[in-house]
This record gives sequence, structure tokens and C-alpha cells, in this order.
Amino acid sequence: MSGERAGGAGFRAVLAALAAALAGALALSAATGPVPVSLGGLVDALLRGGEDTPARVVLSLRLPRAILGMLVGGALASSGAAFQALLRNPLADPYILGVSGGAAVGALAATLFLPAGASAVLPACAFLGAALSALAVFLLARRGGGVSPERLILMGVVVGAFLNAVIMLMVSLSPPGRIPGALYWLMGDLGQGTPKRVAVLLPYVAGGSLALFLLSRGLDLLLLGEREAFHAGLDIERVKAAAYLTASLLAGSVVAVSGLIGFVGLIVPHGARALVGSAHRRLLPAAFLMGAAFLVLSDVIARTASPSGELPVGAVTAFAGAPFFLFLLRRGGGRA
Repeated sequence: MSGERAGGAGFRAVLAALAAALAGALALSAATGPVPVSLGGLVDALLRGGEDTPARVVLSLRLPRAILGMLVGGALASSGAAFQALLRNPLADPYILGVSGGAAVGALAATLFLPAGASAVLPACAFLGAALSALAVFLLARRGGGVSPERLILMGVVVGAFLNAVIMLMVSLSPPGRIPGALYWLMGDLGQGTPKRVAVLLPYVAGGSLALFLLSRGLDLLLLGEREAFHAGLDIERVKAAAYLTASLLAGSVVAVSGLIGFVGLIVPHGARALVGSAHRRLLPAAFLMGAAFLVLSDVIARTASPSGELPVGAVTAFAGAPFFLFLLRRGGGRA
């Protein structure tokens, strides 16, 4: 079934299938680990709670981690879909454009210099870093009053490399114990998925996702080109600024609690677009659900693939994303 020709019933069927896949991924994540939990035990823990070991493991450790993966994956996928529409480039995503690196610098700076109890402002600091990084990439890519997709990707790679060097310098100069496991966190980690962190992140992801959905018509018109969007009556600069800042907010807020997880915003929008088409009122919900399920399953793989311990979930997504990036590049995506 072609996504462009899918009617309302087809779209609802796709959303239902993606929601079921996400529910299955969450259940698998909650049941997987050193302490075995059966499906019946999982349902009993969710419905009744309890003080036994399986219930405590599920409710205090595994389920918050799975929900964190859901929020992070959905936010990164939505952010990637928005950046691809804004730049009209299938290679755009927060990681490649340097937005995630800027968010990491903002989050690390807040961790180093703010009081230990100021975790609630970490997403805001990460957003500020992401927004400044996105602005720097945009300004560096401007030439002759215009911004080409090729230069934007190139400047994103350059700025991202510089920010990685800044991150390494900050980590190496930080006081002992101030950033525990920072190197592991910078490779992407959902292990800090506590109920408190989930509660802090939820408003940012919910608000950002809703804002992008409300900008769907503007994103659709931008895909046609700025001249066509202008003739359709779109306030181009306002929509571009709002979408750019919102996508940066989504990427920055999740980096603050999960570290650098790359390529989710690159891979998932393409998969969602193949299912439901490019209209953003359909694409954004589908991308959110698909990204959420993808990252939760990637985290299950990261936790179980190595007998010696957990792998960074960012390494798992990179194994899938790097070949996909090269495929798009060879197909001519960088000149789209």
C-alpha cells in the first residue's frame, strides 16, 4: 500500500500497528534482564504493584528505562522529520547537523557548574546549547545570501567535530566524580531512566511534539519550496524559526538525559514516510511511534548482546544508521 494513497482507514491501521509494536517493545524491555520476569508477572506488577523482587525491578528500573527510551526515540524521530522538511534534505538529522553535540555541551556545562539538585533545568540548558549550535551551523553555511544543503551538512559535520572536542576537554578537566560514567553517557545510555528523569523530560517531549504537529501544514508547504509556500500565504520565516527551535528543543531535551544517540532521526523518518507518505499530520505521529519502538528495541539489544555487560545504545543505533547514511549519500541524497 502506497503511503501517499493510503486513506484514513489505512493510516489508522498503520498507527494501530505501530502502537502495538511499541507496546510489545515496552513489554519486552520490561521483561528482559538478569532477573527473569514472566508475562504474567509483568502484568501483575503493572496492575497490582507489590514489594516482591520482580515487581520492584519492573516498576523502579526496567519500566522507567523503557519509557525513557520511548520518549527519546520518539523525540529524535520527530526532530529528524522536521529538519528534513526544513532543509529539504533527506540526510538531515539532529546528530549530523551538530544539534545533538551542542545539546551535550549545554547539558555537561550545567552538570559541572550548577548545583547538584538542579536536574530539572538540564533539558533547558541542553536546548540552549542545541539552539546555539544550530544557529552556528546555519550562519557558517550561508554563502551569497543562500544556504545549500551540501554546505549545511558539511558545516554540521565540522561543528559537530569541534563540539566533540569541547566535550572531551570538559570531561577531562572535570573534578573526579562530578560526571560519573560521562564517557559511557556520551555514547548514548538509557541506564539513567529513573521515574524522576522521565517526569522531568515528559513535558518537553509532549510540548515539542505537539508544537511540531501544529506546524504540519507549514512543513508541508516548505517541502514544495519557499516560492510556492509564499504564494500559498505562508509566513515562511516565522514557520522556519518556530520549527527550527522546536526541533532543537526536542533534540536538546532528550540529549540531556540520554546522551548522544545518533541516527534515529535519520533512519526513522524515511521508514515512516514509506508507510504513511510525506504529509506531516500523518508523518509526525507515525515517526514518533516508530522511533519510540526502534530505540526501545535497540536498548534491549544493547543490554543483551554482550555477555560481559551492556553496550551503549548509541553504538547499536550507529551500526544501523551509518550504513543507511552512506546508502542515502550514494543514491544522491546529499544533492536533494
